[in-house]
Amino acid sequence: MRMRSFVVILLCLVQCCWSSEAILDPIDFLALQSIRKGLEDLPGSNFFASWDFTADPCNFAGVFCDSDKVVALNLGDPRAGSPGLVGRIDSAIGKLSSLTEFTIVPGRVFGALPQSLFQLKNLRFLAISRNFINGALPANLGELQSLRTLDLSYNQLSGEIPRSIGTITELSNVILCHNRLTGSVPMFPFRSLNRLDLKHNNLTGPLSPDSLPPSLQYLSLSWNRLNGPVFRLLSRLDQLNYLDLSLNQFTGTIPTRIFSFPIVNLQLQRNFFTGPILPVDQVAIPTVDLSYNRLSGPVSPMFSTVQNLYLNNNRFTGEVPNSLVDRLLAANIQTLYLQHNFLTGIAINPTAEIPLSSSLCLQYNCMVPPIQTPCPEKAGNQKTRPMEQCGEWRG
Repeated sequence: MRMRSFVVILLCLVQCCWSSEAILDPIDFLALQSIRKGLEDLPGSNFFASWDFTADPCNFAGVFCDSDKVVALNLGDPRAGSPGLVGRIDSAIGKLSSLTEFTIVPGRVFGALPQSLFQLKNLRFLAISRNFINGALPANLGELQSLRTLDLSYNQLSGEIPRSIGTITELSNVILCHNRLTGSVPMFPFRSLNRLDLKHNNLTGPLSPDSLPPSLQYLSLSWNRLNGPVFRLLSRLDQLNYLDLSLNQFTGTIPTRIFSFPIVNLQLQRNFFTGPILPVDQVAIPTVDLSYNRLSGPVSPMFSTVQNLYLNNNRFTGEVPNSLVDRLLAANIQTLYLQHNFLTGIAINPTAEIPLSSSLCLQYNCMVPPIQTPCPEKAGNQKTRPMEQCGEWRG
C-alpha cells in the first residue's frame, strides 16, 4: 500500500515537472519534420544525427527556441570544410512564424527558394551561400521588413533583383555575388546599408547618382556589364573602406576626393575611365589599381605612399616622379606597374638593385627602360613603343 502511494506521488511530481516545461508548438514541430524530410547529410556529415523527433526538437543541432517557438534555424555543421547538406528547402519553412534567423552551410542544396520563406515577417538574417539555389528572387522580397542581412552568394539565382529590396529600411548587408542575376542595380535609399556585394553577375545599365546611401562601407560590383559615369555617385560615398568596380564599362572621370576616403583597397581597373588623376594629398590607400583604362596626364607624386600601385595600360605621360623611385628602392612600394603608357623617362640608376620584395615594370613606354626587371606575361616582349606613337607625347 505504501509502495503504491509512493508511485502515485512520484508520477504526480513527474507530471507537474513536465507540464511546467514549454512544449514546442505543434505547427513548428510538423514544420521541422517536413524540413528534415527534404534534406539529407552529404557523405561524411552527421548533422541530422540529433534530429530524433521522439525527443524535444529544441535540443536538435541548429534549432534554437524561445518558449514554444523556433526562432533560429542553422542547418549543417558550421565548421569550415565540413560536408554540407543535399536536397531542397521545404515550403514548410514558412510555418515557422517566429523565425528570425535561417542559415544553411555550403553544400548541395538545390531548387528555388520557397515563396513561403518571404512571408516570415520577423526574419532578420537569411544566409544560404555556396549551394545550388536557382530561380528568381520574388517580387515581394520587400515584405521582409525586419531583414538586416541577405546572403545568397555563390548560387545559381537568375532574373532581376526586385526593386522592392530598396524598401527594407533596416537592411545592412546585401551579398548576392556569384550568381546569374540580370537587370540593373536597384536603388538603396536608406542609410542602414553598409555592405553591397553584387560582383560576378550579368548586371547592366548605369548607376544613378543617388542610388546608394553615403553610409556604404563596402561596395563590390566587379565582373558585370555596368556602364555610364560614376563621378557624382562616388563623390558621395565618403565612408567607403573597400571599392571594387573593376571589369565593367564605366566611363567619365574618377573623382579626386575618392583618394582621401578611408579605403584599404581601390579596384577600378578594366573600365573606360578617362582624364587625369591628380590627388590633392598623399594617398594613404594600400592598394590602388587603375590599370586598363584611358587615363591620361602625368603620374602624380602623391601616389608614392601607395604600397601596390597599378597604373599600367593607360595613357599617362611625362616622367615617373622621383618620389616613387625613392620609395620603391627603399622597399616601401611593393608593386609599381607602369607598363603600356606613354611615359618618357625615369630617374633611376641602371645599376640600382630593386628590393626582392618589390616589383617594377616599365616596358612599352616612350623610353628605353634604364633597368630591366621581370614583368607580367601580359606586358608582352616589346620593351619600347614605336617612335611614331610617341611623337606627340614628347612634345
